[in-house]
Amino acid sequence: MSFTVAIDGPAAAGKGTIGRAVAARFGFEYLDTGLLYRAVGRAVLEGSLPEEAARALTVEDLRRDGLRTSEVGAAASKVAAVPAVRAALLDFQKAFARRSGGAVLDGRDIGTVICPEAEVKLFVTASDEVRAARRWKELSEAGEEIGVEEVLADLRARDERDAERSDAPMTAAGDALMLDTTVLSIEEAVARATGHVERVLGGRSSQ
Repeated sequence: MSFTVAIDGPAAAGKGTIGRAVAARFGFEYLDTGLLYRAVGRAVLEGSLPEEAARALTVEDLRRDGLRTSEVGAAASKVAAVPAVRAALLDFQKAFARRSGGAVLDGRDIGTVICPEAEVKLFVTASDEVRAARRWKELSEAGEEIGVEEVLADLRARDERDAERSDAPMTAAGDALMLDTTVLSIEEAVARATGHVERVLGGRSSQ
C-alpha cells in the first residue's frame, strides 16, 4: 500500500518533529526534503555548481555532518530557488513518496508540487519570533555562536525567498490541515496530525 503524508511550512515551525512522530506512529518512512537542498547547498559552498551537485546527490550525502548549520541553511534556500536544482531532485522525492508501506515527506512544496495527490496534507506554521527562538536554541545547543536577532532576520529572508520564488513557491495546499504551533503545543499538533491521518486511513479501509 502506498500512502503519502505531505507536510509543508516555514523553517522551525515543527514540521520535522510532527513528521517523525506521524511516521513512527504508522510505521511510514520519513524524508526531510530540506536535507536534499542542504546537501546541495553544502556542496555548492565547497565549490560545486548547483545543478551538478543536485544530479550527483546520493543518500549518503544526506547523512553528512554539518548540514544543520545556519550557513548551510542559507545556501540551501538559495539553491532551492534554482529551477534546474528543483527539477533534478523531483524524481527522487516522487519515488520516495509512493514507496510501498507509506511515506511522510516534509518541505516547502510537497503538497502543492511534489505530491499533489497525497492522501494527507498538513501545513505547519508559527510566528516568526517563536520560530526564531526555537532555531536559535537548536543552533546554540549545537555549539554555533549566533544571536537570536540574526536568526530571526535569516528566517525572514528565507521565508521571503521561499514564498516569492517563481518555481514552486511555498504555499499551503487548498486541502491542507493547518497547524499553528504558536498556539498549539507540539504534543497537541502531533495529536491533531495523527488523528487526521487515522481518519483518512479509516475512510480508505472502509471503502
